[in-house]
Amino acid sequence: MSDLACELPTPTPSPLAVPAERLVTPRFARLLVMVFGSGLSMYLLTSVVPLYLAANGSGGVGAGLSTGAMMLSAVAMELLLPRMLRRFGYFGTLGLGLVLLGAPSLVLLFTSSLPLVLGVCVVRGAGLAIMVVGAVALVAELVPAHRRGEGLGVYGVVVGLPAVIGLPLGVYLTDVIGYDALFVLAAVASLAGLAMLPGMPRRSTGDEEHHVKVLGGLRGSGLLMPTFVFAAVTVAAGISVTFLPLGSDSHFAVAVALLLQAITAPGARWLAGRIGDRIGPTKLLAPAILLAALGAASLIFVGTAVAIIVGAALFGIGFGAAQNLTLAIMYDRSPKSRYGQVSALWNLAYDGGWGIGAILFGFVVAGTGYSLAFGLTAAIVALAIVPALKASLRATS
Repeated sequence: MSDLACELPTPTPSPLAVPAERLVTPRFARLLVMVFGSGLSMYLLTSVVPLYLAANGSGGVGAGLSTGAMMLSAVAMELLLPRMLRRFGYFGTLGLGLVLLGAPSLVLLFTSSLPLVLGVCVVRGAGLAIMVVGAVALVAELVPAHRRGEGLGVYGVVVGLPAVIGLPLGVYLTDVIGYDALFVLAAVASLAGLAMLPGMPRRSTGDEEHHVKVLGGLRGSGLLMPTFVFAAVTVAAGISVTFLPLGSDSHFAVAVALLLQAITAPGARWLAGRIGDRIGPTKLLAPAILLAALGAASLIFVGTAVAIIVGAALFGIGFGAAQNLTLAIMYDRSPKSRYGQVSALWNLAYDGGWGIGAILFGFVVAGTGYSLAFGLTAAIVALAIVPALKASLRATS
């Protein structure tokens, strides 16, 4: 009987019997804690710094420059990130990002001078770039490839929670605890993430990825479409969080709108990732951009509380879904050796659209008023529906 058993082939386990790989490992969990703190540091001050400058005489142009300076600084730093990751690894690079994002907030305790505040925004933008590029690249390595969309969705929920808390809370607390306490809170939120660094891998598992230039080899890579589509949406995102508090007379309505936008975005980001893993992210992209365009268009009625609240919810759904879908498309179209490039390129679209949109809007609104300027913003988002729809049709054919 034993001889017969030895001769029989060993049955192949059913795929259903193989236990699923764990998605949230201890390292992934430590990374999520870190990005939550750094995100809270960012979002507590995203709408507060423009208010701080406007309250001290810098007006709408100063408000737009503060957001633009932070995001364009992030763009410049993102071009250097693949090289920094190769030289210093995840441990050293993420540690530097936490310090640059958190510590400069304390300078705002002592000055409201526009040049100095812009300098703070520039340094914090560099820290922001390090955190978002490094974290997204690390997520792609820490989660199983067949669950990447879901892993990015979980990451999106956690990185979106600070927006849920920070955007409305920052605006609300300006009248409760004042600007100085908020600046200290923002510094502590980021610097506390240093305690999570000991659990982070010091090097990438694929060092060759960091030899790829951020803007190198894009022709024929399939990365340009999702990059430009996502940049169009982030233009509206940067404008809404910067200028909605200035364009509306009701801080309460703005706080509710920002809260809804912040809540819907991470939820949509997770759901889009989960569905996208099953049917393909390209098929969902055009509907996501359409929702974002409708939400942006509602801000034309910036003086109406219901319009900005409903619009913020619609935009949050479209924006959150677009975040996941564009990034998943880019990873699907790239080998592992280019994950660092994908992360940097996606974040260039995020921060570049956010920053450029805020700067240009600040000048446009001075001549047109808020309603027309918000209408132009919605038109930019709507234009991105065309390439997204073409890609979707190709994916279904």
